Formats: sequence, structure tokens, C-alpha cells
Amino acid sequence: MFGMGIGEILLIAIIAIIFLGPEKLPDAMVKGAKFFKSFKNSINDVKSSFEQEMKIQELKDEALTYKKKLDEAASSVRKVITFDELEEIKKTTQGVNDSLKELESSIKESAALETPSPVVPEPIPVQVIETPKETKKEENV
Repeated sequence: MFGMGIGEILLIAIIAIIFLGPEKLPDAMVKGAKFFKSFKNSINDVKSSFEQEMKIQELKDEALTYKKKLDEAASSVRKVITFDELEEIKKTTQGVNDSLKELESSIKESAALETPSPVVPEPIPVQVIETPKETKKEENV
């Protein structure tokens, strides 16, 4: 215990008996044990709080590392487009628009060619023939 041998502990016990006497020795031993126990608990509390602070610091460092990685990824995703690139994109989309318009007009033309226009037949002359009307005679009975 504390790097002391049995002989050293016996020497301390004999000196304590001589100075304190047999009446005060048990009370002094209880107080000493309580002191060492509270000292040990205090050391353990400091140690555990220090370990918690170290864990918190490690978590903060890890969070900062992830934040840096996310910021780098976000900055690489955001790309600055120059005006030349915008003009090129505009020309490309304009070309697509023009080709779509040409396609639409060709579809309309082909549809007009495929469906025949309705032919209105000429009216057929109709002759009206009149028939003589018969008159009925009424008979009196």
C-alpha cells in the first residue's frame, strides 16, 4: 500500500499508539479512513469529469472535421458559371427550340397531306312531277 512494506506499516502503527494512546487510536483510524475515502472519491470525480471533457472535445473535433468535409463538398458542388458558358447554353437551347418548331411544322404539313379535304358533291337536279289530284265524291246514305 503506497509503496510501503509490512515493517514500515508496523512502525507507523507503534508510533500512533504511543502518541495517541489506546483510547484515541480507533477514533483517529476511523477519521483517517473517512479522509482517504473522501480524497479518493474527489480524485475519481475529477478524473471522470476530465474524461467527459476529453470525450466532448473529441466529439467537437470530429464534428468540425465533418463540417469541413461538408463545406468542401458544398463548395465543389457550387460552380461559378461564366457568361460565355451561359451564352453557349442559351445557343444550345435555342437550337433545340428551333428544331422542335421545325418538327412541329413538318408534322402539321404531313397531317394536312394525309387527310383528304372534304369534297362537296354538286347538287343533283331533281325534277318535280305533278300528279293530278283525285277528288272524292261524298256519298250520302
